[in-house]
Parts: sequence; C-alpha cells; structure tokens
Amino acid sequence: MNAFTPRPYQRDAIDALRNGWATGQNRLAVVLPTGAGKTVVFSHLAHQMLDSLGGRRALVIAHREELIEQAASKLLAVDPMLRVGIVKAQRDDHHDADVIVASVQTLAVPRRREAIRDIGLVIVDECHHAAARTYMEVLAHFGAWRGVPVAGFTATMTREDGGLAEVWEDVVFRLDILDMISDGYLCDVRGKRITVDTLDLNKVRTRGGDLVEGQLGKALEDSGALDAIAKAYRDHAVDRPGVVFTPTVATAQAAAESLRAVGITAAPVWGDMGRDERRATLARYSAGEVQVLTNCMVLTEGFDAPHTSCAVIARPTKSAGLYVQMAGRALRPAPGKTDALLLDVMGASTRHKLASMVDLTAREVGQAEEGKSLREVAEEAAAAEKRRVLAARVEAEEINLFGQSTIRWLRTQDGTWFIRLTGAMFLFLVRDHGTRLYRMRRWTEAHGVHPPRDDVARPLPEALAWLEQQAKVLAPGAFVSRQARWRSGQPSPKQVGLCRRLGIAVPRGASAGDVADLIDQDRVGRVLGQLILPAA
Repeated sequence: MNAFTPRPYQRDAIDALRNGWATGQNRLAVVLPTGAGKTVVFSHLAHQMLDSLGGRRALVIAHREELIEQAASKLLAVDPMLRVGIVKAQRDDHHDADVIVASVQTLAVPRRREAIRDIGLVIVDECHHAAARTYMEVLAHFGAWRGVPVAGFTATMTREDGGLAEVWEDVVFRLDILDMISDGYLCDVRGKRITVDTLDLNKVRTRGGDLVEGQLGKALEDSGALDAIAKAYRDHAVDRPGVVFTPTVATAQAAAESLRAVGITAAPVWGDMGRDERRATLARYSAGEVQVLTNCMVLTEGFDAPHTSCAVIARPTKSAGLYVQMAGRALRPAPGKTDALLLDVMGASTRHKLASMVDLTAREVGQAEEGKSLREVAEEAAAAEKRRVLAARVEAEEINLFGQSTIRWLRTQDGTWFIRLTGAMFLFLVRDHGTRLYRMRRWTEAHGVHPPRDDVARPLPEALAWLEQQAKVLAPGAFVSRQARWRSGQPSPKQVGLCRRLGIAVPRGASAGDVADLIDQDRVGRVLGQLILPAA
C-alpha cells in the first residue's frame, strides 16, 4: 500500500506527461504551485514507469542537498521495495538502483555521469534551472534530445536566461494557486505592505531583469528597514512562525538581530553555513524553539515546514517567479493554521514594478487590497466581471510564455506580438480566427507581409518557438536578445529626439532598451494599422 496516495490533480499531471510522450514529444514540463507535492508526483511517475522501461532505470536530477534527500525519501515512501540510490559528492550508489537521485553538480563531472548507464527516464526537479549550460550538457548526455522521455517539475517557469522553447517542448500540465486554495490543498493568503519612507529603491540598479542583491541589501540596512520589519512582525504576526527572505547574508543576520531586539526568537540561515549548523537551526524552527528564520535565498526551494504561516518579502523583486517561490513557503496547510500572511517590504515610492501577492496567480484579479485574502480579491473580481476574468486568465497564461523567452518580444497597442529584427523587417503572430492557435508572418519594407511556406496554425508554444528560431537565423543576437548589454545603458540623444518627434512619452529613468521598445511598438503598430491582413 502506497504511503502517499496521489491526489486527483497529481494523477492528471502524470497522465498528461505519459500522453505527451505517447505523441512523440519527449521533453515535457509540469508547473505546480509550491505545496502541490511535485516530489510526490514524480515519485509516483518513476514508480509507474519502471515496468515499461525494459530494465532501464529512472534518473532524478536535483541541484540542492535538501531536494536530493527529500526526493529519495519520498520515492521510498511511495514504494519501500524500490532500490533508490544517491549520487552526490562522495556518494556513488547507482549500480543496483532502480531509481537514481543525483545532484546536477556531480553529474556535471564527465566521469561521474558516464559511469551511470541504462537510463530510460529522466526527471528534473526545479526545472526552471534547466536552461543553464550544466543542465543542458547533462540532459544531452542522458538522451534528452535522442528520444529518452524527460519530465521537468517546477513551481514557476520564469527563468530569465532560457525559456520553454529552448529546453522544454511543452508545459503539459499547469495548476493555478487559486485552484489549490479553493480545493483546500493550500491555505488562503493575505498581504500587507511594510512601507519604509527612508527606503529608496530607485537607487538600486537592475541586472538580469531584477534588482541587484548587494545594492538592495545596503539600501535595506541604510534605511533602517530591518528595524521596521521587526516592528511590523511584532505588530502583525507576533503569534505566527515565519520566514524572512533577504537579498544578502549580512541582511539575513542583521534581520535576525532586529527581530530578537523586539522579543522574537529568530535565527539566520544561509548557503555557505555549515551543514550541521544549518540542519540544527532548521530543526529548532520545526520544533518551535525558533519562531522566525531569516535567510538569504536558501529557503526558496526544497524547504518543507507546513506550520510556517508568515513570509516576509524583505527581498523586493521584479520577478513574479521568485516572488512565488518565496511566498509559497507559507501556503502549505497545517493543523490549526487558517491562513498565511505576506509582509511585503516597500519604499515610499519606486519606479520599479515589484511583484506582489496578486502575482501568485496567473489569473487577472486586479490590485491586492489590505485586509483581503487572495481568494477574496479573486472572488470579487470574478463576481464583478466573470467573462472578462476568464479572458484575462487566458491572456495572462500567454504573457507568461513570452516572459520566459530570451528573445525580445514586444506587443503593439492592439495586442499583436512581434519581434523586431531590423528597421526594415519584423516577425509577428496572427491569432487564427475562432481558435487559440496562431500563424506566423514576416513583414519587410520591400515586400510587405508574407507567410511561411508551411502556413499552418499552431498552438502558442509551437508558434512562439518557431518564430524565435527564425529570429535567431535572421538577425544578430544583440538585436533580438532581451539581455543584450546595450539595453541597460542610457538612452541616446538620437532616441530621445525621435521620441519627441513621434510624441512618445519617455518615462523617467528609462533605459536605452526601454526607449527602443517604445519606438518599435509605435512603428510596428503604425505599419500593421495600415495593413489589411487576410483572415487566417
């Protein structure tokens, strides 16, 4: 008898993977909210698939020690008769194993991965990391591009330096956090802002799409924000066990000191902390001897403490994916726990668009309101305009796909997605009438609009991947990459002058990339607005 009977949605996720593999795709991903039990899902998946692998084994790839140990224990809980081996650092238990759980760092060493044979299924935990070179090399070695079925699991598919089209062929199953809350699998969540008037986030630069950790940590410390966090915790969460997320080790340690100063037992944990000391600190938290853990980004993945009912986001972020990873730590249900509280640290004002509670869901639910839970906010939006919310949810899912890409996708005012290649050429997507499929088009100054030779309507992930591949062939990487170095510089006088002539308002603090986007959106919008496109 299995110790972990899969929930209905967990069975659906497994079925979606197996059906996808049966159609000929082999690198497929599943996106489940934190707390949905992805380890349980892939443990059952490995157990079910072994009989069909013809004597070959399953390989689970993880990147942190906690995730490796967690996966191995869940596999044994699902089937105590399984032979589970662990490969990491000095451990090399793979010779007689049915399922091997290995660290990606160890598999990055050629002789270590070459010693592991007969792999018929690969599972990647926290698969939003899989665009990194190390993962790509390991996946290629084990046949990910040669027909070996690969399943990726994550709570968020938003890694900036690699996207769906580059590693994963499709996301075959996705579950929204609001569905989990409605079905009672996760706690409802309320948000509260901690506004620190002296915190100036406008001075914190952006790198790789998010605020620079070191500058952010200094801004928090210099502004007195850590004392404000401690006071807010005492005022709003004095009876809640919680986790504080900070941008640096120094701020994690200082935040713990500030909490202790107001009478709250707190302890910091960080990546380079001694393994035994970190385990002992986490054990004290689980036992209730420590009320609050402060940490520098080590508890975003693989941390399992359901009694946690408060998360302090003292690492303001522009990344919805990172916000979900942090906030999700407080959403697991536990005896006596009715809801979770998110405390968001904010400056008095900021030019940065920071992620917040409403980013936990892909649905369009409007603005978070003080005192209202995510479910209440969502229900009010749904009651006010059910049809609009449904359309917005579809839209949000599509935008998320584009947000995962390394390519610089832009959108005209009327909603057309496009990639600008040169001043005389761009690619764009046309919605197929009456369906959720898309067709690909190219516009050139010399010849106007023309379709590809194989003009078929495709699902959005396929259309996106197809057009991105064309963009990489037709234009230099610096023209189409979201991360091109020139984009973070100051706007040129020529850019600013052009915007003035076109009547385009340039926001204060806009980068060269931001201004280029505004110019391209205006120009492509004008071009497409003058065209009469044939009905697709």
